Amino acid sequence: MKIQLLNKIAKVGIDALGAGYEVGDAIENPEGILVRSAVMHEMAFGENLLAVARAGAGVNNIPLDVLAERGVVVFNTPGANANGVKELAVCALFLASRDVVGGINWAQSLAGTPDVAKQVEKGKSKFAGTEVAGKTLGVIGLGAIGAMIANVALSLGMTVVGCDPFLSVDGAWRLDPGVKRVATFDDVFAAADYITLHVPATKDTKNMINAASIAKMKDGAKILNLARADLVNAAELKDALAAGKISAYVTDFPTEEVLGVEHVVTIPHLGASTEESEDNCAVMAAKEIDDYLKNGTIKNSVNYPNLVLPRTGAARVCILHKNDPAVLPAITATGLAAANLASQAKGENAYTVLDLAAAPSDAAVKALSAIPGVRKVRVI
Repeated sequence: MKIQLLNKIAKVGIDALGAGYEVGDAIENPEGILVRSAVMHEMAFGENLLAVARAGAGVNNIPLDVLAERGVVVFNTPGANANGVKELAVCALFLASRDVVGGINWAQSLAGTPDVAKQVEKGKSKFAGTEVAGKTLGVIGLGAIGAMIANVALSLGMTVVGCDPFLSVDGAWRLDPGVKRVATFDDVFAAADYITLHVPATKDTKNMINAASIAKMKDGAKILNLARADLVNAAELKDALAAGKISAYVTDFPTEEVLGVEHVVTIPHLGASTEESEDNCAVMAAKEIDDYLKNGTIKNSVNYPNLVLPRTGAARVCILHKNDPAVLPAITATGLAAANLASQAKGENAYTVLDLAAAPSDAAVKALSAIPGVRKVRVI
């Protein structure tokens, strides 16, 4: 099988694919694609394509709906880079508290001048800040990264409030019991001295930090954004910074609107830029795509439901289809005697797996493919 690389992928990830793969950036008509940040929206996809794995969490560079319609499963790697982002979020917390960047730049400007030590002592007051201990951190999104930064903040002596309408049971277990969960984002805005964002960019979260939400915050609040630039309305944020309503903004997503703005620290998207994070994401992405191509197992898909089913037959039939109640009865009506059958749905998309005692005939596969709503059928 062929795997195309759209970005440089850590060698440990390539090795994790195991034997039986032809891997490279010049591969044509691959069964799988491994990608990091390359934009895929204008790509033409070959007929053989079965899966795309993103070595990272965000997937706004991938045309999810287009690929879903073609029966192509898209994976991401949630949590694989969480520790790296958490550590940068802690750094951002301190960068928002003290003008460390401004102080460093000023100190560098003293090179070649006399009495540097005296100048430092005289000028350092311009860069004084505040301590985080005793302050309140508000966490928007309590997933893998949000939970980690919430727990660390407690150890720094902060009070922590958080909100996540979609918090899973596993996610709740990861939280220190000292983290106070509140019902709404507005509750976080009202309570927090610092607000850190850890939610994906969606139509519901785009521009969630805007004039209206900022008005609900404490005067002088500080905002950390290591999630996505689209979460913040840059123009309205700049107005709040100029007015002093927001005292600092630290972001891992520089844009033209915020570069060079006073009280803004722009980090060049370094959240997952650690050797460990890149290795973890590459290995996780490779294992996901390998398990799907060889076994039809779906874990961590963003456009199809997860489905894990131990293999019990000589052949496995994997059917990607529209989430339509008429499809499953039509599949069973083909007369295939399944030793095991499982089906799951996610939004408009569904996935059905049948384990058979023997490989189905070509006629049976054609009959499955002809069912209205069925997008792709493959036999493993």
